[in-house]
Amino acid sequence: MTSQTEAIYPAPTRNFKGWGKYVALIALGVTLLLMLFPFGIVTINAFKSPADYSGHGPMSLPTGIYLQGIIDFWNRVDFTGKLVNSAIISVTVAILGVGLSLLNAFALGIGRVRGRIWFLVLFMMANTLPQEALAYPLYYFSKFLGIYNSQISVIIVFTVIQSAFGTYLLSSVFSAFPREIIDAAMIDGCNKWQLLTKIVTPISMPTLAVLLVFFFIWTWNEFFLPMILLVSNTRWTVPLAIAILQGQHNMDATTSSASALLGLLPCIIFFILFQRTLTQGITAGSVK
Repeated sequence: MTSQTEAIYPAPTRNFKGWGKYVALIALGVTLLLMLFPFGIVTINAFKSPADYSGHGPMSLPTGIYLQGIIDFWNRVDFTGKLVNSAIISVTVAILGVGLSLLNAFALGIGRVRGRIWFLVLFMMANTLPQEALAYPLYYFSKFLGIYNSQISVIIVFTVIQSAFGTYLLSSVFSAFPREIIDAAMIDGCNKWQLLTKIVTPISMPTLAVLLVFFFIWTWNEFFLPMILLVSNTRWTVPLAIAILQGQHNMDATTSSASALLGLLPCIIFFILFQRTLTQGITAGSVK
């Protein structure tokens, strides 16, 4: 009787699940378009001439490829030097931040040092502090050490800031690390350094790669603290040069769009290059 009823009135769950996939895809596609829309407008206006922009508005396609706005902005801010400054700071912070996070998390998550919970609370609180609250002490601290207006001051500050998040994340990951692997390694004669370098680090490499990508992008886009710690034009980063120059000089809309595009492109290129690493790190997890 039940089978006959099901044959007459089939359950709609399968059809609903099938339609649900299409609805989810449509929703993701609409969200993607909304997120890419501002970038598309900036890209279109970056290749317009001022006359084309004023005559047809910001939403129209360019009538021709106009590169003078990009060239003018590049020469005006010495964009090559700003790229080098941002790359040096971001790459150094990413590498040092991941290394410091790994050492801290190894001590807290696997070494289980005494008072680890309070250390984790401290790192979590450090992640919630606004940068405005750090500006005053960091300014006088860098002045006292004689590293004000130097790249090393920005590198030290953001290495500590990024490693606070990395330590909190990796500590929770390492706390779930299989104790059987650790015990077997210790029985085989591994010391703490060998355990870190030969077992924990290779297994955790996907998670470390994700942190490396995020630390680079986050540091590249930083504006407030570099504005406090870097004064000289020759030491400015890309976001700092774009924002300050737009405030000092009147630039037309096409040149402003060109500056925004040039500021975004390095991060986009870096993200595309490491997209496979980022995806593998998120899906694979830290423990295999």
